[in-house]
Amino acid sequence: MISYTLYKNENTDQWITFVHGAGGSSSIWFKQIREFQKHFNILLLDLRGHGASNVKLKNAFKQEYTFKSIASDVLEVLDNLKIKSSHFVGISLGTIVIRQLAEMHPKRVASMVMGGAILKMNFRSQVLMRLGNIFKYVLPYLILYRFFAFVIMPNKNHKQSRLLFINEAKKLYQKEFIRWFKLTAEINPVLKWFRQQELNIPTFYVMGEEDYMFLPSVRAVVEKHFKSSTLFVIENCGHVVNVEQSAIFNHQVIAFLQKK
Repeated sequence: MISYTLYKNENTDQWITFVHGAGGSSSIWFKQIREFQKHFNILLLDLRGHGASNVKLKNAFKQEYTFKSIASDVLEVLDNLKIKSSHFVGISLGTIVIRQLAEMHPKRVASMVMGGAILKMNFRSQVLMRLGNIFKYVLPYLILYRFFAFVIMPNKNHKQSRLLFINEAKKLYQKEFIRWFKLTAEINPVLKWFRQQELNIPTFYVMGEEDYMFLPSVRAVVEKHFKSSTLFVIENCGHVVNVEQSAIFNHQVIAFLQKK
């Protein structure tokens, strides 16, 4: 089982499960814990190969990584803790894991908060994936990861987020990075399906105004999925909204969840 951390609130039975992105860990939610714990029980996850799950499970996963298998890791934790339903908050690639879980087990997902959501790979991101596939066995993964982080988060005000993810990525192994990178082979058909299918689950997209790679596609999807989805755009903010503009992110997300 992947590693997890609990923060209990005895005054509520509502749960929030936080899902980080590729190369991160549960530690990226450090600016959320205090505020969210006032209202909810909190479950923080370290996805396979990341954070505490790296040391614990580095030899446990020999099978090919898929979004379905990673979503099943999350479900295993929910089952073990007897959490029947939870709100989910994700960032970057973690939003894909959440949406995959919602596809597989919609009754377990009370609502979805998608920060820096990935719904379509634009031309620049497609080029990044191709470069990564070419060099993933040749270059040390941290060189690739630093390059990707800079392209996705290029501005001066993105520096904290960039450094946070690079420092977390240092805890990965080269083989683990390659396993996760191979997920890009299935990402396009998965995202196409997500864009086409609207789930009857309340969904709140929180995007940075400067998240130029992913914001346009989220705008288009929210226009199509207007029955279930809403979008909030944070000014002067890049991809990692929960770190760059944590106060605004916390306020908007808690307000959304308290309406559910």
